[in-house]
Amino acid sequence: MAESQPLNPSPAPSTTATDQPVAPAAALDETAVNAAGQPPFEALEMPGAPLSAQAPAGITAKPAYPPPATIPTQSGPHGIRYDFNDGCRIVLPDGEWRVCLRDIDTGNILFQTDINAGVVASTKKYYIRFSIEVWDLRTPANATPVVHHLHALNGRDVLIQFPVGTLGDLIGWLPYAIKFRRKHGCRLTCAMSEKLIPLFAGAYPDIEFLTHEQVQAERYYATYSIGLFFDDHDNVRQPCDFRHVGLHRTAGYILGVDPTEEPPLLALDDDSRPIEEPYVVIAVQSSTQCKYWNHPTGWREIVAFLKEHRYRVICIDQKSTHGTGLVWTHLPYGCEDETGDRPLQERARWLRHAAFFVGLSSGLAWLAWAVGTPTVMISGFTHETNEFATPYRIINYHTCNSCWNDVRHRFDHHDFLWCPRHKDTPRQFECTRLITPDQIKATLRRIPNFGAQTYSTG
Repeated sequence: MAESQPLNPSPAPSTTATDQPVAPAAALDETAVNAAGQPPFEALEMPGAPLSAQAPAGITAKPAYPPPATIPTQSGPHGIRYDFNDGCRIVLPDGEWRVCLRDIDTGNILFQTDINAGVVASTKKYYIRFSIEVWDLRTPANATPVVHHLHALNGRDVLIQFPVGTLGDLIGWLPYAIKFRRKHGCRLTCAMSEKLIPLFAGAYPDIEFLTHEQVQAERYYATYSIGLFFDDHDNVRQPCDFRHVGLHRTAGYILGVDPTEEPPLLALDDDSRPIEEPYVVIAVQSSTQCKYWNHPTGWREIVAFLKEHRYRVICIDQKSTHGTGLVWTHLPYGCEDETGDRPLQERARWLRHAAFFVGLSSGLAWLAWAVGTPTVMISGFTHETNEFATPYRIINYHTCNSCWNDVRHRFDHHDFLWCPRHKDTPRQFECTRLITPDQIKATLRRIPNFGAQTYSTG
């Protein structure tokens, strides 16, 4: 499907190859057309905005991604312009045109219309190999198209953009951008938070890493946006709901590459061991209470258990205390405090040399996975398929579980105490409250060489 936008207030055409009506789009500003000499492109409203783009009622959300260029970046004959920077976009000057969009891989005609002047935009914004055909109806009926362009990325500038404000999601998504570059041979730019760029830039010298503010949208032939699109019921931004395929694997589906997971490479300026003695890294904080291990004595018992096995226990959370209202989680008794707002490279260094990591479904668990450290992940609100595979994943299926992956429940990240099935009942957060320290200890004992370290006495 696609939408066409006229350059005047006349009704939008409604012809499609699938006989489905095309929703009329708002008319473009004719004054702006005449002033600029080219019709401006109005980006369609983005359905299912990712979490980083959402804001409480009454507060204007910052856009999750830099907007595409106002005018499509590729120039064709007769003043026709096109690109693939928010799906397939075509701008047509005054004339009599017939436009046809096809999916090259499926052979389907996605949209066909006759239009005098205006914009044609595909409904789908994820990776599709489009074919664009434009005929000038003022020429004989059997004339060849004046534009016949096959979407091809080899040697072209392509932007893959990620929302800011997230660590674990991006660590899981980036490898699919790497696969995309290998598959298509494009000149790839990745736009992300400036705090994450130092982790990856040295490991991938053939990829350009930019912040959102540094993006020059006019450079790119195609742009793809990666995110968690909760309200994308029509699958405009993602071919399938991320809750069905996993938080990280959704990027593979959006980009049309093999969704098999693999960790990214990291480049650390200092890869030395931070302390000599054997140690374990833990992280107990998160952004919402359903992600916490809510067992009342859990962390105290596990820290004591690890110290009994002669490990130093290092906590590397950003905050030593976090919560809301009457619910707060503090640094576990007995661990060593390395919390604070510190560079991610430093966190990766601590994790890389740890015997193993014990934590939640959070960014630091994804960072531990990326550096190759055995990762013990405690999570009940997500299903095991939501995150990377680890033999040390801990969940209790006797309790309520996996609400995050249940499409019937819309996650509300503005509600710190979100528990969609049992909020304000005795069963609230039972998914992790009923994960016992004994279950954690049994998992820890399965880690190769657990407790086998010795200290030098010389």
